Amino acid sequence: MVRVSGLASGMDIDQIVSDLMKTERMSIDKMKKQKQTLEWQRDDYRSMNLLLSDFNNLAFNMTLQSSYSSKTVSSADETKVKAAATSSAGNASYTLSNVTMATAAQNISSEKISEGTIDPAKSLWEQKNLLGSAWSGKEVKQPDITISDDTKAAKLSKGAIFEGSLPSSIQVKNGESSQEFNIKTTGDPTLIGENDVFINMNTGEMTFGTTLTNGSTVQGFTYKQNVLQFSITTYDSSGKATGDNADGSMSFEFDGSASLNTVLTQLGNSKVGISAFYDEGTDKVVFTRKDTGDLSKAGGAGGQKMVFSGAFLTNFLKLDTQKETGGTDAKFTLNGLETTRKSNTFTTAGVTYNLQNNFTGDVRVNVSNDTQKVFDTIKDFVTKYNELIEKINGKVTEERDRNYQPLTDQEREKLTDKQAEQWDDKAKSGLLKGDTILSSGLNQMRSNWYASVSGVSGAFSQLTDIGISTSANYSDRGKLVIEGDGTKLKEAIEKDPQSVMDLFMKSGSTTSEKGIVRRLRDTITQTVSKIEQRAGRSTWTSEQFLLGRNLKSVNSQITSFESRLTQIEDRYYRQFTAMEKAIQNANAQSAQLSQYFS
Repeated sequence: MVRVSGLASGMDIDQIVSDLMKTERMSIDKMKKQKQTLEWQRDDYRSMNLLLSDFNNLAFNMTLQSSYSSKTVSSADETKVKAAATSSAGNASYTLSNVTMATAAQNISSEKISEGTIDPAKSLWEQKNLLGSAWSGKEVKQPDITISDDTKAAKLSKGAIFEGSLPSSIQVKNGESSQEFNIKTTGDPTLIGENDVFINMNTGEMTFGTTLTNGSTVQGFTYKQNVLQFSITTYDSSGKATGDNADGSMSFEFDGSASLNTVLTQLGNSKVGISAFYDEGTDKVVFTRKDTGDLSKAGGAGGQKMVFSGAFLTNFLKLDTQKETGGTDAKFTLNGLETTRKSNTFTTAGVTYNLQNNFTGDVRVNVSNDTQKVFDTIKDFVTKYNELIEKINGKVTEERDRNYQPLTDQEREKLTDKQAEQWDDKAKSGLLKGDTILSSGLNQMRSNWYASVSGVSGAFSQLTDIGISTSANYSDRGKLVIEGDGTKLKEAIEKDPQSVMDLFMKSGSTTSEKGIVRRLRDTITQTVSKIEQRAGRSTWTSEQFLLGRNLKSVNSQITSFESRLTQIEDRYYRQFTAMEKAIQNANAQSAQLSQYFS
């Protein structure tokens, strides 16, 4: 709406209306400040819930047996035996003696494969003469080739073409017309006739004697490609063949573009379980089983661990199954018992041994409780709890300065960014002061720590028994303190680790029967749920939580009041417009009367 005002009266009507509306807007500014306060309060609640949820996740780890049953293992000679233990291992001493380590099966070329002339990085087809009869012909069904630009060049899908497998000619169609080109594979491709096409047997590239126009189609045909095909059979620890074929072998196929290095690398990456490399110094390849031990066919202990089939392996790489160095099992005596294993790493009674060398004589391995690790776990948990209650206490005791209310847009414009930020910090403070949900949760958590755990079978039933107590400093508001340098806690862990574990994680049907951590998790879950009912989650709708409903109500009031303000402002302008018209009419009448007396 375009308003023209003050022409007759000389008054600044816009300014007068603006000043009148400031008073009218005081109520809506109050509503907007209320809305901002509710949003800040909601965010404060959610930040508390995030802290509680993070601590609850940490507390879950404290309900796991592994947090209290860590083991430490010492070996009398780690150059011979290294060891580690799971939490299920018992405290004991073990003696290993007369160790012969497991070995992996190996097969090396029986003689030089190329007299040093092969380049392992170049394609095998470029060196095809070295491979002799290793090549096999594989049928290739060449689809039609559509020409996209005027050109004399095209390419078959595969190179390394098997000698004599190409047809004598090919057809090229262009709409209704067709042209036949005679295939040439020898000579100079630049000297072919108009009706000829030269095909490079190595790459499959085609050169036509006549330019093919855009949209032409080279008709597909069938030919053979030279490939390397072979298979390998290996066995797992149970003697079962590992391959996918019916006989348990695993087949491999490579085209001529592959290098020797590529072939050996892909063999190493396959599930056949072999590592392979070519040694240029000896001009031989080495195949080694990745797993140690006598990995031969079930019922055939001492037999071949790798069985090769195919001219590429047997004729070119000179691998002879009969000349294999077979893998052997590890042999040792453990606490007087002579036994064997396929691997040099094995687990018995929760202890994992890693054999490092062959040796005679004895090496003692001791397993005991890792007191320091359990102590550090409990200490860290106590520290995290103290950090949690410090932050929550900070919120529920934070003073509320009611002289600082949220800023309106007009008020914010009068301040610098730094001043507005400092004002907001003041206005946000104390929004959760004395909050009953958080205060109740803190009180319940303190009770969770100090109440005795009933039904424990060990020596410790409450926190003070293991050297953890409440800080004597009142300002700490219930923080926990590990007495002294932690000696009492360490002694408790060493003396009765099961009792310490029960104190923290014991299950029970009643609160008094539950361990401290399980009580804490119950309290946290209840507190989080109550806060969510008040402040919701980011994924919830406004109707699902109290502050959301309050915010929706305030938003509705703001919208309604803004509509009313618009009506009031329009009324003011209508009134001043009427005044302007009256003044203008009076002025006109005065001017007319003046004319009669002049």
